[in-house]
Amino acid sequence: MFKKLAISAVAALTLSTGGAMAAGGAGYVKDVDFSFEGPFGKFDEAQLQRGLQVFTEGCASCHGLQYVPFRTLGDEGGPHFSEAEVIAYAEQNFEVYDEALDDFRPAKPTDHFPVSGFEGAPDLSLIAKNRAGFHGPYGTGINQLVKGMGGPEYIYSVLTGYTGETKEEAGTLFYENKAFPGGWIAMPPPLSDEQVEYAGGHANDLSHLSKDVSAFLMWTAEPKMMDRKHAGLTGVIFLTVLSVLLYLTNKRIWAPIKGKKIG
Repeated sequence: MFKKLAISAVAALTLSTGGAMAAGGAGYVKDVDFSFEGPFGKFDEAQLQRGLQVFTEGCASCHGLQYVPFRTLGDEGGPHFSEAEVIAYAEQNFEVYDEALDDFRPAKPTDHFPVSGFEGAPDLSLIAKNRAGFHGPYGTGINQLVKGMGGPEYIYSVLTGYTGETKEEAGTLFYENKAFPGGWIAMPPPLSDEQVEYAGGHANDLSHLSKDVSAFLMWTAEPKMMDRKHAGLTGVIFLTVLSVLLYLTNKRIWAPIKGKKIG
């Protein structure tokens, strides 16, 4: 399905020292319009499939998704591949170590994505929930209430935040990035225009590639988001109906007493 590229650079989300990721907020984070935002939003299946392709071809050689089983790629509400497609994707793109065989074998749907393959590169399974892109004012969290936590926006902003400027310090080359805390990052841009070729001819400039993979990483962090929204909506409807019934019952019970004159 997707060709796995051997990319040696750590993706641009790692810190220049230590390899850990930094929280958003110190840099410029763009508010991106994602389909899954809001109480009635939902994941775009086609976008998740494109995002998986970007991850496979641009990130998987360095980063892992160790908390994501391959079989979930076939779940409704996610990329929703067929069973055959999930089997083919796992087998063709990944190998996992099998203790019984004491050797590596092609991955199966029951396996999880491998762990990070590059020292210091963080696992991306939960990265979209672990990064707050919006803050304030004054730590009140109002921006988060209005715009959301901003995890996928932070990822998008870092991927698209390179200015092209570089500097060298202590023998290390740093790249200017408007979204990254501190403004400079040691990793080169991991994505570029037309780096991934979509089968359907969808736009594949840097902005679209970054948005697609950010949406996919939001799904890996919140694969049951749609189920939670449906449960929440059902709960709100139930409570609304119950409130109306309680109000009408209250009026009916007290109507005879309120109608009587005292004295």
